[in-house]
Amino acid sequence: MPAPLLSLRGLTKTYGTVRANRGIDLEVAQGSIHAILGENGAGKSTLMKLIYGVETPDAGEVIWQGNPVRLTSPAEARRQGIGMVFQHFSLFETLTVVENISLIVPGRKAELAARIRELGQEYGLEVEPRAHVHSLSVGERQRVEIIRCLMTDPRLLILDEPTSVLPPQSVTRLFQTLTRLRDRGVSILFISHKLEEIRSICDRATILRDGQVTGNIDPREHDAHDLAKMMIGRDMPAPRPAIAREPGEIRLELAGLDYRPDDPFAQSLSKISLRLHAGEILGIAGVSGNGQAELARLISGETTRPAAADEIRMMGKSVGHLGAAARRKLGFAFVPEERLGRGAVPEMSLADNSLLTAHRFGLVQRGLINRSREADFTARCIKDYDVRTPGPQAEAGALSGGNLQKFIVGREIMLAPKILFVSQPTWGVDIGAATAIRRRMVDLRNDGVAVLIISEEIEELFEICDRIQVIREGRLSPSLNVAETRVEDIGRYMIGAEERAGI
Repeated sequence: MPAPLLSLRGLTKTYGTVRANRGIDLEVAQGSIHAILGENGAGKSTLMKLIYGVETPDAGEVIWQGNPVRLTSPAEARRQGIGMVFQHFSLFETLTVVENISLIVPGRKAELAARIRELGQEYGLEVEPRAHVHSLSVGERQRVEIIRCLMTDPRLLILDEPTSVLPPQSVTRLFQTLTRLRDRGVSILFISHKLEEIRSICDRATILRDGQVTGNIDPREHDAHDLAKMMIGRDMPAPRPAIAREPGEIRLELAGLDYRPDDPFAQSLSKISLRLHAGEILGIAGVSGNGQAELARLISGETTRPAAADEIRMMGKSVGHLGAAARRKLGFAFVPEERLGRGAVPEMSLADNSLLTAHRFGLVQRGLINRSREADFTARCIKDYDVRTPGPQAEAGALSGGNLQKFIVGREIMLAPKILFVSQPTWGVDIGAATAIRRRMVDLRNDGVAVLIISEEIEELFEICDRIQVIREGRLSPSLNVAETRVEDIGRYMIGAEERAGI
């Protein structure tokens, strides 16, 4: 047997009182796709940061191609032939795509732009090189990260949740790419909470729980249920069924909404119409970059439309001219797709992040913060939504992506909204947490809340939604009743086949 490309011996990392990694042993074979499985907070991302040189281990040894190495920075890791795509992106939002890539990949911008387009077409990761990153959706930003990593020609490619916001067609093409890379001798460390993906593409899987290795298996020899049980140490609860009921009054209505953004690379919206009733879940499906981000900002109030106020109505009132705070006073709550920066401030504690949207619920009185109530509110959110964190004073940026998502979703649900709008509710969230979040959505629906979900997880939409509409090139499809619709039907709308057929 050839020597492993990468070996870890007793790798340990501690942050204060939290032991993120405890004596990790791991071997990655040359030319293999190796999965790292574990719940949110199990230590997966920390381990990848140690391999990529972002963090330095407190103890243990990294052996690269048979020789001990000390990876003190990402630049050193890249020199060794290690590349990484992070779950939380490392892009400068005020720079263009090609400018971001030029910070790491040498070459003239015109040549890099041509290469970006070539890789995008080859791997199904199309993105406009001249677009500014701040104008891109989460899915498009992830494409930039993957392309940038591939352009460094790595020997070991680390992918942290690479398919979280990719549509099914792009996932298939990406997996074809990863298989070709493996066949050429590239090793891939693959973190994903999508267990069927791991079963379909990975040769080996290492399971982490509480920062320790608890198993090394061939994932193809186990079904998804077995993998989930090994990962979380217990059986998964069954999905909670929706209670059959007639929808209530209209809580949210978009009536022929048109929008042309100032950004030339953003997606215009045309004749967007939908109705969301109390006691139902409406899902919006679509390939990333087809207008989801623009639609979310218009509904949330981050972008206002004073000249066309009647195009957006909440609880029967025209709100197109109202900002986010005024809409929240009407009973609207929102979970954006970008956790850090929009959903939470990374440098602030969880307690202070609670103030961002819950200040009207007794946390601020006569202009002064009631620290006791702030701490109680945050502690209840942490407990009720199983947020793995030392406590309310932990910084939001220190949480794993899945735990931060659970906190933000929990914070918004605790506001007892009449309308809950969630964009990408389970992006990067492990199967246990994803199940819990979906159960909460169904509970809200059963309690009469109007729930709107934007998601690129088609299976998720079919599991919990009453109706689905597909957004493509800034237009919404007709409303489709989930009970009478197939996944293939949604896929046809996503690629425009229904429009070409004249349907």
